[in-house]
Amino acid sequence: MKPRIFDPNRREVLAGLGASAAGLIAGGAGPSVTAQLALQARPATLALRSGQPATPIWELAAVSHLRNVRLKRGDRCEVVFRNDLPVPLAPVWDGLNAPAAADPLRGRAPTAPDTTETSIVSIPNAGTLLADFRLFEDGLKQPARPLPIIAAETSPVAVDRDEILLIEEWRLRPDGTAVPPGRDPKDTTPLYTINGQTSFELSAMGNQRLRLRFINGSQRTVLAIKLESHEVRVMALDGQPAEPFPARNGALVLAPGGRADAFVDTATSATFLLHDGKEARQIGSLAITGSLERRVPLFAPQPLPSNDLPEKLDLRGALRFDVALGAPDAGWARPANFSTDSAPAFRAKAGRTVVLALKNPAPVTSVFHLHGHPFRVLDKLDDGWKPYWLDTLAIEPGQTQRVAFAATSPGRWLLESVVTDWAAPRLVRWYGVE
Repeated sequence: MKPRIFDPNRREVLAGLGASAAGLIAGGAGPSVTAQLALQARPATLALRSGQPATPIWELAAVSHLRNVRLKRGDRCEVVFRNDLPVPLAPVWDGLNAPAAADPLRGRAPTAPDTTETSIVSIPNAGTLLADFRLFEDGLKQPARPLPIIAAETSPVAVDRDEILLIEEWRLRPDGTAVPPGRDPKDTTPLYTINGQTSFELSAMGNQRLRLRFINGSQRTVLAIKLESHEVRVMALDGQPAEPFPARNGALVLAPGGRADAFVDTATSATFLLHDGKEARQIGSLAITGSLERRVPLFAPQPLPSNDLPEKLDLRGALRFDVALGAPDAGWARPANFSTDSAPAFRAKAGRTVVLALKNPAPVTSVFHLHGHPFRVLDKLDDGWKPYWLDTLAIEPGQTQRVAFAATSPGRWLLESVVTDWAAPRLVRWYGVE
């Protein structure tokens, strides 16, 4: 893929992209680069109040792409990252599920301000990924927008349209500025957007099949989103294919950072409703313009192509560990204070099944995120699992959830824990696969 340059000011960011990839290929340093991506951390603004000045924010932008970033499964992608913000940063990819040389907290320092760094990222799975700065929120002076990334299947999926719907939460002060997560939101008002718009409209023809990639880009809030008058059929969760099933009551419930790919067969104009646990509000709409005539009617969708995750997990021979989320005496630390010299939450041999008993001792819902491996949510009797994979899970106050995963990727990986309170800190630990 040749990077496209649309703004002369971006030339500095993109200058070395093609040359360095060519050098890698010519020099025979490992497999060929098959994709290129230029990322820039930069200041930006977002129009969050009608008729009022735009709100200053920070963002992770793909300056090599005009629209959405679309890679494909199996790509070996050269990523050029330019940090034009005044604090050290690095993009963290949710859903990558493979060793990433750019993971900053496992040994590689984040990129300093006014610096450009290049890395190679392998894309082993198809799915909906999310790149953002969330591990560095202690140093962020503005709330930061994440970047959705599509890793396409190697064979085409039978849909008419493929659209990203990134839902974001903002806490606005009376003067129109926004409070980053991890800060006291006193005297602020919550506001939600889809794809940066306070009133999002998706236009489509009737009788089309849409693949809608819903992403909860909020940092703290569990959100439910519903498209009225339509069946929403879940096809993938957190980037991993699932056996297709209809969303309960037509609503998708997503933890912060959670992703859901859903198929929707358009029928009539309808409203997108969002519920944040306190109230429902209209956040967008589907506008039907005409109708698509089909030679063959739409049948129930087939499952998405497999990412070759294990069909079965050895629960009887599994290693089992108790993990108390965010407990002060359990080794959790803010990312700014994290060190791999600290004791790991657990260690496992590669090839073993690991079962984690995740206990939430907090008086509010906690969100758990596992780096490096997708997991299954186990049934109450620990004799089976839900028919999907996740990397992020919301756990209610005082509850324990058991999850299981196959430890297939050697290395040191992060665990994240944060309670659903805007002012609460994000906490991390690490685990080892040897």
